[in-house]
Amino acid sequence: MNALQIRNLSVSYGDTRVVDTVSINVVRGESFALVGESGSGKSTVLKAVAGLAPQWTGEISVFGQPRSKGIDRAFASRGQMVFQDPYGSLHPRQTVDATLSEPLAIHGLGGQDARVQEIMAAVGLDRRFRFRLPHQLSGGQRQRVAIARALMLEPKLLLLDEPTSALDVSVQAEILNLLKRLRREKGLSYLLVTHDLPVVSFLCDRLAVMREGKIVETNTVDALKRGRMTNDYSRELIEKSALTTSA
Repeated sequence: MNALQIRNLSVSYGDTRVVDTVSINVVRGESFALVGESGSGKSTVLKAVAGLAPQWTGEISVFGQPRSKGIDRAFASRGQMVFQDPYGSLHPRQTVDATLSEPLAIHGLGGQDARVQEIMAAVGLDRRFRFRLPHQLSGGQRQRVAIARALMLEPKLLLLDEPTSALDVSVQAEILNLLKRLRREKGLSYLLVTHDLPVVSFLCDRLAVMREGKIVETNTVDALKRGRMTNDYSRELIEKSALTTSA
C-alpha cells in the first residue's frame, strides 16, 4: 500500500496556478523528496496534503483513505507536518509539556504524562526541558519539540517542509540523523520538501523535480548521486547545488 498517493493535483491562488497536475506515489516506509527552486510549487503540494491549501483539484489519499479538503481530524492520526521554522511553529507562551500534550487532549486520549516522556526521549530531549518555553531552547531543541509534537498521535506519514534549513549547519546533521533513525525505528514514511540536494541524498530514496508547478522528472536518489538525472533542468539544479556546496 502507498503511504501517500497524489493524482493530478492542481492548486491555484486566484488566477495563478502554482501546482499543475502533479502526480506522485510515496510507498509505505519510503522517504520521497520534492525538490526545486523557490516558487516551483513544492511547498504548496505539501500544504494541500496537510489541509493548509484547501482549494485544490485532483485526488489525494493517505494509506488508502481519500483526503478531504481542509482540516481533517481523521488525517491527524495518519499524517503530520513538521514546519521549516521551529520557532514560528511553536506557541511562544506554551511550555514543551503543553505543546506535546495538546494533540492528545484535542483527540481525547489519555496517558499524557507517559506519552510526553516517551516522545521526548525518542527525539533526544532531556526531561529537564519539559517545562521550558520555546525562547529558552536552542534552534535544534525547538525542532526536536516540533518533531515530537508531530509524533504524538503516532502517525505513519510525516510531511517535512525544509526541516533543517532554518538551523545552524552544526545542528542540521543532528536533526537529519534523528529523522533517519525515527523513520527506521517507527516505520515512518516521509514526504520531504527541500532545495538542498545533499539532504535528499542523505535522507531519501526517490525524488521528484518540480519546475513552474509541474514535475519534470522522477528518479531514484542513486541516479542523483551518480549524476544520471535525465532532465536538463534537473542536471542544472545539481550543478547549482554543487557550486553552492563548494563555495
